[in-house]
Amino acid sequence: SLPAQAGLPAQAGAESKSGISPLNQLEAELSKINGRALDKLEIKSRAEADELINKINVCGFRISKVEKKENRKNPPAPFTTSSLQQEASKKLHFSAKQTMRMAQGLYENGHITYMRTDSLNLSKESLFAAKKWIEENLGENYAVNSPRFFKTKSKLAQEAHEAIRPTNPSLIPENLKTEYPQENKLYKLIWSRFIASQLPQAVFDGTKVEIEAKNPKNINDEFTFGANGSMLKFDGFLKIWQTKFEEKELPALKENESLKLSNLNSLEHFTEPPARYNEASLIKTLEEYGIGRPSTYAPIISVIQERNYVEKNEDRRFVPTEIGEAVNKILVANFPEIVDIQFTAKMENEFDEIAEGEKKWQEVIKEFYDPFAKNLENKYKEVEKQKPFDEKTNEICEKCGKPMIIKYGRFGKFLACSGFPECKNAKKFLSEEDKRTYGKCPKCGEGDVIKKRTRKGRFFYGCSRWPKCDYASWKNPLQGQEQEEKPAAEEKTSD
Repeated sequence: SLPAQAGLPAQAGAESKSGISPLNQLEAELSKINGRALDKLEIKSRAEADELINKINVCGFRISKVEKKENRKNPPAPFTTSSLQQEASKKLHFSAKQTMRMAQGLYENGHITYMRTDSLNLSKESLFAAKKWIEENLGENYAVNSPRFFKTKSKLAQEAHEAIRPTNPSLIPENLKTEYPQENKLYKLIWSRFIASQLPQAVFDGTKVEIEAKNPKNINDEFTFGANGSMLKFDGFLKIWQTKFEEKELPALKENESLKLSNLNSLEHFTEPPARYNEASLIKTLEEYGIGRPSTYAPIISVIQERNYVEKNEDRRFVPTEIGEAVNKILVANFPEIVDIQFTAKMENEFDEIAEGEKKWQEVIKEFYDPFAKNLENKYKEVEKQKPFDEKTNEICEKCGKPMIIKYGRFGKFLACSGFPECKNAKKFLSEEDKRTYGKCPKCGEGDVIKKRTRKGRFFYGCSRWPKCDYASWKNPLQGQEQEEKPAAEEKTSD
């Protein structure tokens, strides 16, 4: 378990003296002690939190500051390859490979521009077509900021192509006819993003309130609580591009108004490790470090799964496999320059310099390849000696009676007969987790519910008697969260 950070900044619920209805209640968070800003993890124990609560409970409360201002939220830029893959993963649950396959179909049928690009450029024709559609369908007040241009931030970006956009902005998603429903969903995402990029900012009325809490008997006990409110004033690009935002209305408050404490709570926070990568966050990281190009993000994601270096857990996040960790360990130990995070970006820079005539390609390749080839030749001999030892098991081969051993292959562990090559019996290695059952099958009552994996790598729960019983569910039946929808037949494995 991770160490706990107990007693985070307390929250004070204060109410106006005029009553206790929800409309005049205010929730605020402790932000300062004696004028000094409070760090998020400064209160490190329950005892410290309780001591603060006792001091605050005897304080008097008043509004020390009310600040109102207009906040604006900018529209998103049109899609590049990486941002399209990230958004399709988040909103449509498409893999990077599936996204590019659907985009390829849309491109080949003339519905979108080229889908392998890291440019944010937009043609003048597309911008004027977007403005025309906005004026005709949304009104003049939504077209005041178009056309809007975007600048590509990445210094490695290739400007040969436009951003990904609909070729005909007036073709709304509802009128598009395609062979696959997934193409329609992706087109709607691309169309909405492009139109939203040409819409005005969203405008919010923001209110910031500071509450002063003082102990009349001790001038050293002074605390400041803060509360923020935000209400949508003009939706702007949010009319087309659905983005999560929270509206919070504060009661009408005036400076120096007295408040009465309703309740005081302390919150406990546990430190957590960084979340594992999913497809969207991994693509974002690849782009940030200059690893790969728009055409290689999807293949990179596919290869690490096809070679069984990683697998997806129930939250669709990547978890390294044993073979993945072994490969990584060998590469880091023997080829540190190649797996250095800056290597790809450095090579890309040098290729750009070659394209601009500043360097000769022969020199760049020679500088890299000569030492690499020599190192590779030596490592072929050294790394070969690092094969993992076979592990003995108590399982007996059903064909020849000799003990079965655990071997390592391209896809990780498997069971093989120790009598090889005379006996070539081999089968899947089942870990304790693989052998675990989750109760009797609720459909047939005979088989056990076991954990399985779809061809796309997603976990589900199915009957051990499959295909005689086709029970399948995304939810763990032991958690009492059964779901009627079951994995699609084409996704299920036969094992």
